[in-house]
Amino acid sequence: MLVVPDNLKAGVTKACRYEPDLNPTYSEMAAYYGVAVLPARPRKPRDKAKAENVVQVVQRWIVAALRKRTFFSLGEVNQAIRELLVRLNHKPFRKREGTRASLYAALDQPALRPLPAERYEIGQWRKLKVELDYHVPAAGHFYRVPYQLAGQHVDIRLTAATVEIFHRGLRVASHARSFVADHTTTIAEHRPKAHQQYLEWTPSRLLSWADSAGPNTAELFRQILAAKPHPEMGYRCCLGLVRLTGKYTRERLEAAAGRALHFRAYSLHSIQSILDHHLENQPLPIPETPPPAMLHDNIRGAAYFDSTLQ
Repeated sequence: MLVVPDNLKAGVTKACRYEPDLNPTYSEMAAYYGVAVLPARPRKPRDKAKAENVVQVVQRWIVAALRKRTFFSLGEVNQAIRELLVRLNHKPFRKREGTRASLYAALDQPALRPLPAERYEIGQWRKLKVELDYHVPAAGHFYRVPYQLAGQHVDIRLTAATVEIFHRGLRVASHARSFVADHTTTIAEHRPKAHQQYLEWTPSRLLSWADSAGPNTAELFRQILAAKPHPEMGYRCCLGLVRLTGKYTRERLEAAAGRALHFRAYSLHSIQSILDHHLENQPLPIPETPPPAMLHDNIRGAAYFDSTLQ
């Protein structure tokens, strides 16, 4: 079925004589019901001559017939229009046999198809840029897309129940819509593989790994978790130490942890610096013993002040 409407702003985003740009929601609704939309060309009413002729007929046989009547409710107007519409559809043609109602029953009604099982659900379309953390904001909530799309533009379709994300016409993600503001909805497969692996680490697993690495490493992990203002910051720092074992051995990490504990350097940057400069096996400085207390006649000492308080 082909529909030829005007260039209404609600249906046509950009009018064009040859290839008009349809509103995505309007075009999607038409496609859902199996209808093609071909807007008339600007200032070309003959492209939809049938529709223009029907408007003229309705004005003559319905609007003109009601022009002198007074109505006090919308229901009264609809009832009056309904009666005149039935009379118009059963009015015989002048130059051919039959009526509008008989032509509809003979030609149009047999060609009609059943409606879809579910009603069309309207969706809102947005064009947004994927953020660096591969999330896109939609109605105050953040939805994750595959990490490869970070920095690219995607089309988002929001309905009352779902959020669909398209890239170059292909759907790349679908989420159940959430109305919780400033929160994220994600799918584990959208993260890079490296991120997926480290998200499997729990605090108890981190401490268990540190205990297996050595006493210095275990104590360093506990000091880091205690020193950070927020537990999440400590988890990330410990994960960074675990990742260092991919470049350095556990023995070197254990030695570096001992040196860091001596200097109370509870940070990933400090451990990285120790390992990069091969300082983990350097001898630790011997702490200087404080000089003995000076004895002098003018120095009264603590005992003098204690005696004055008695």
